Amino acid sequence: MINESLRKRLEKIHSRLTDVEQELANPEVTKNIKKMQALSIERAELLPIVERARSLDSLIKDIETTESWTSDPELKDDAVIELDGLKKRVAEVENEIKGLLLPKDPNDKKNVLLEIRAGTGGDESTLFAADLVRMYTKFAERKKWNIEIISSHESGLGGFKEIVIKLVGKNVYSTLKFESGGHRVQRIPVTETQGRIHTSACTVAVLAEVENISEINVKPEEIRVDVFRASGAGGQHVNKTESAVRITHLPTGIVAECQDDRSQHKNKEKALKVLCARIKDQELANQQKSIADTRKTLIGSGDRSERIRTYNFPQGRVTDHRINLTSYKLDQVLEGILDEFTDMLVTQHQAERLSSMVD
Repeated sequence: MINESLRKRLEKIHSRLTDVEQELANPEVTKNIKKMQALSIERAELLPIVERARSLDSLIKDIETTESWTSDPELKDDAVIELDGLKKRVAEVENEIKGLLLPKDPNDKKNVLLEIRAGTGGDESTLFAADLVRMYTKFAERKKWNIEIISSHESGLGGFKEIVIKLVGKNVYSTLKFESGGHRVQRIPVTETQGRIHTSACTVAVLAEVENISEINVKPEEIRVDVFRASGAGGQHVNKTESAVRITHLPTGIVAECQDDRSQHKNKEKALKVLCARIKDQELANQQKSIADTRKTLIGSGDRSERIRTYNFPQGRVTDHRINLTSYKLDQVLEGILDEFTDMLVTQHQAERLSSMVD
């Protein structure tokens, strides 16, 4: 009943779990904290797979027993019903195992640099960017993530031309990684005198934080650092010191800047982290594009030009175009109650990967 290649893989995992548990029981290993931590993490990853494999074996034995009852006229009807339920449960457990066997995204547990940029729509686009900032901030607060503004460029009406926010917490990237793309708003702008509905857009980029800059091969001669006087709110200080920093990666043309801190050194440090995250994100996007070229996925590759979601104010609805999910709880979504969308996107992505695994 179970795929032979899957069975062999499960046998290897069971054997590896036995080895890991034996090593953890070794007093010499307990003296080596790093090795013990690594083995403990590996055990935590292997154990759920082995437990589900045991459940699968138990279900298969139950099926064999129940099938033997079908030859008895008095038990046959009940046995057929029982078999149907057991086979459905086997399929469910197999999918659970396949989900656990899928390669982990190395970025899933990382913190995030969330970029929101105003797009088409002029002032209305910057105001929509401010709405998105509030929405994601509220969502982060509900998740008990830490929030830090890295850089921001405000517009005259209280909106944002661009803002970069650092979010720190549990599974930030895995939760938000499908938020990258074009977000569109349909509403009557505050500046509209004739009551017409306008369409504006912003782009969102979810970048996995580069914890160690040495991860990215950026040579000193490949970057240009410019310092300048900070602009915007900040009193007299902004006119007196060149604390703002702009860093350009010459080979790719990627730019990052920061002017929110009074310290030039801190601004440079933050800008460099943003730059490295953008470089890494571009590398990842190129890899994903090659995959998408051979297999078009429902969720998409996170291309910034891809329209992923529409917020329609007159109808009070939010629609995610990748998964055809529409909610008429626009007010709640803008208050940061995004779980319906983030959970469904993760579920659909896993379903796609399972489908690809079968293919």
